[in-house]
Amino acid sequence: MPIGRLFCLGGDPVVEARAKRKLTAILSADVKGYSRLMGEDELSTVETLKSYREIISFLIQQYRGRVVDSPGDNILAEFSSVVDAVECAVKIQENLREKNSNFPENRRMEFRIGVNLGDVIDDEGRIYGDGVNVAARLEGLAEGGGICISGTAFDQVEDKIAVEFEYLGEQSVKNIKKPVRIYRVKTGRGISDVRTNREAPLPDKPSIAVLPFVNMSGDPEQEYFSDGITEEIITALSKVQRMFVIARNSTFTYKGKPVQVQRVGRELGVSYVLEGSVRKSGDKIRITAQLVDGKTGNHLWAERYDRDLKDIFAVQDEITMRIITDLQVKLTEGEQARISGKATDNLEAYLKELQAREHFFRMNKEGSMRARELAREAIELDSEYAAPHTMLALTHMMDLWFRFTDSPEESMKLAAEAAEKALAIDETDPGAYVGLCMLYIMQRQHDKAIEAAGRALELSPSGAMANSSLGTALSFAGRHQEAIVFFKKAISLNPFPPTIYFRSLGNAYCMAGQYEEAITEYKKTLQQNPDDLFAHLGLAVSYVSLNRKEAAQAEAAEVLRIHPRFSVEHHSNTLPFKNKTDTELYINALRKAGLK
Repeated sequence: MPIGRLFCLGGDPVVEARAKRKLTAILSADVKGYSRLMGEDELSTVETLKSYREIISFLIQQYRGRVVDSPGDNILAEFSSVVDAVECAVKIQENLREKNSNFPENRRMEFRIGVNLGDVIDDEGRIYGDGVNVAARLEGLAEGGGICISGTAFDQVEDKIAVEFEYLGEQSVKNIKKPVRIYRVKTGRGISDVRTNREAPLPDKPSIAVLPFVNMSGDPEQEYFSDGITEEIITALSKVQRMFVIARNSTFTYKGKPVQVQRVGRELGVSYVLEGSVRKSGDKIRITAQLVDGKTGNHLWAERYDRDLKDIFAVQDEITMRIITDLQVKLTEGEQARISGKATDNLEAYLKELQAREHFFRMNKEGSMRARELAREAIELDSEYAAPHTMLALTHMMDLWFRFTDSPEESMKLAAEAAEKALAIDETDPGAYVGLCMLYIMQRQHDKAIEAAGRALELSPSGAMANSSLGTALSFAGRHQEAIVFFKKAISLNPFPPTIYFRSLGNAYCMAGQYEEAITEYKKTLQQNPDDLFAHLGLAVSYVSLNRKEAAQAEAAEVLRIHPRFSVEHHSNTLPFKNKTDTELYINALRKAGLK
């Protein structure tokens, strides 16, 4: 029966119960160019939409929202908090941007999102009214991958979340009487805003950034192959003492984007840039590579390699050695051996290990589980291939880091066994030493952690992870000033790093008593991830130490917003500091900030 309808009972007209109304935050999303995507490839589009819808629904639940409806390519959700709705929208776009980086530009599925705070009619869980209509109109005004919010939503979130907004003015929208104030959310701040007018200083040694090789196969499923070749070249070059090599994490932020080489050189602080492409067809490959001057954009050389797939190892070595020769870098005998050494003769095992990496770098539970399966399959094909054993160790470490495991002790044991097996096969694998370093820190074996990280750095002097790991080991061992040096080096090698780099540097500054510097690094962390619990904890400690009580209490409130059941006592038991005084300083400051 329609809401508000009149009906007769005993001759008198009676008004049915009033419609249930409420004020709610509405998120509306749809796919840009959905018809085109369906026209080009229905099956692939439906599969991608299903995958993306699962991501969006999961995030809506994580931010305490509810999916109301999801017809076709549309998703309608509601939240009791506007802050939750906007933060969820930002997180959705961040996750989908990362997923889209695995597809050619013409096959990327970009969602547009609108968020409104409005009055709606609630009818058995469905919502109707102008509040919903405005959200839908805002969604239509957003760019692909973008977010537009109404003035009513903006008024609630303006100073509460770590994103920037651009006012687009008042605009008339279809079927809404009054013009609506509209704001565009500036998404992607973690990378794009940091890059604006950024000019990194050039190091005092030959420096290079290897951009992601372009997958020319026309098949997104082959993306792992071109990415793997890129990473293999970066890894090989990072083993050379007299070179400065930008980490994968930073160069892959340019993936799928038109780039100007001079800009890349300026932003990453390198003199040279390597570009390339890969076409894999059956058992044949074509690889092109161009070394470009980062200042002028001039090509120093360009080569094309048409080979059998089984010759992939030789091609990677040829490209690496050509770069080293042209940059006039002299190798030691040990470096020569590490660069030229072939890890396996089994091509299928190698390809499975590349696929495992691709899944692992998605940095989620499903990706890690699939990486583990592929690593085990690679080991079955070649048990003396070190790389998949290292990958196994990393997946078990991820279980520990992200609490995917019901048995941390078992995960730690499995990670240690896999890392030790990798080193038994190849004692020059820096990744295995990094994994062992992290395990030793968790086990509070600080001297062993420093030793393992030091060995990783010897084997990979331009490895950002090796430098960061040594910084982490030194910091937890109480050698905070030394740690700062290695964290800074790691960030110079990885200028657009994951948030843990900034947070770790902030922790080292904080424990060294350099609180203003710590605050700067923690805020960089929150620019990329406003819900980073450990950055908020570090800020609370830093503000208490500077006698900024209100700021410390505000950070404590953020901790409880993110983790309502946070316990100082439990957190104290997880801190692997070597020195009791470090633990006491940190925990006492948290209590002074108001945490219990």
